[in-house]
Amino acid sequence: MQDHTVLGQVALGYSPMIDAQRAVTALRLTVFPERPDAAPDGAALLRALEDVWPAPAAGAPRTPPRVCLNLAGEGLLSTVMAASPGPHLMVEVPAFMVGDPANSAALQRLHAAGTTLLIKGRPLTPLHPELLALFTHCILEPGEERRDIAPASAAVQAGARSTAATDAAFQRGAAAVLGWPWDDEAPSVAGRTSLPSDVRTVMDLINGVDREEPVAKLEPVLRRDPTLAFRLMRYLNSPAFGLPVEVNSFGHALMLLGYQRLKRWLALLLVSSAKGPNSKVLICAAVRRGLFLEELGREHGDAEMRGELFICGVFSLLPRLLQQPMADLLRSVPVPERVQQALRGDGGPYGAYLDLVQAIEAESVFDIRELSERLLLGPAAVNRALLSALKAASDIEP
Repeated sequence: MQDHTVLGQVALGYSPMIDAQRAVTALRLTVFPERPDAAPDGAALLRALEDVWPAPAAGAPRTPPRVCLNLAGEGLLSTVMAASPGPHLMVEVPAFMVGDPANSAALQRLHAAGTTLLIKGRPLTPLHPELLALFTHCILEPGEERRDIAPASAAVQAGARSTAATDAAFQRGAAAVLGWPWDDEAPSVAGRTSLPSDVRTVMDLINGVDREEPVAKLEPVLRRDPTLAFRLMRYLNSPAFGLPVEVNSFGHALMLLGYQRLKRWLALLLVSSAKGPNSKVLICAAVRRGLFLEELGREHGDAEMRGELFICGVFSLLPRLLQQPMADLLRSVPVPERVQQALRGDGGPYGAYLDLVQAIEAESVFDIRELSERLLLGPAAVNRALLSALKAASDIEP
């Protein structure tokens, strides 16, 4: 990730945009100016985001945008609109700004350039139909109705923090929802569900790698499930991993990586084996948590700390993914004591890192600032780590 000056002038949070099949189709990136009285350079911000979500090459077929910009503050949004975000981006615009004649030309220019526009908030006065036609979607906060904002636009329900809220939004005809299902109760009683065979296979591999068993003993474990072997090879050969040669077997991976580096990718394989109504959303969060915490570890830590932070982030959602209490899972999967402390909620050296990623997912700017300061991290370091993690995650996922 390049060292963009603008990343020191904002705080970033993000949440998923989820479709009716419960797949994450895009991320909503919320951008807060560090100083309420200042508007960071919109063009510089767009250049920083292009490291993660690049503009398509000239003549390339258009693909659906993968990021939706929620820009906090009229000044910041105005500078971004003036910088002409391209068709690879979605931009949210409050209704009160849509109704301001001073913004009409900019909105028409963006629409003509192919930028996807989303309107949010109840307009103070009825909006002209020609203006409303510029917006393909309207964002609804809990309790809002589409007819009060843009009746002809597809609805995107914000604030969906549970499976029930997500189900209800789609039953009302929403095209997508925004939010993490953190209000669903995490399992606290043992034995609620049995673990699938592929999950147990990965757990056996992680235990074998932790004991540094020979390849001849580990490979038969992986051969129990050819699908797992394929997925592991796909991860290891992804651009995010950056290996100089293609990995063609488990033994080859072990020779190239060693036991400890391989263990972190088995952790990724474990969470991606989960199945359930929210599994795609939770896997999205777990992968990005691990990659983000690992990137934060580059500021202060060595390779061992970075690896442990990765495991901490990925495993933090195992109870929800596997529907087992954390205490039971920690008895089944070997993790270092420092990681266990954070996963049990006992703090330890990694507790504040886990709190920070949760604040970013909650898009809670005051908590982001407080926890960053506690970790002696400036906004630029946190934002570089986050964008690097989002880029790496997109390289891993198909």
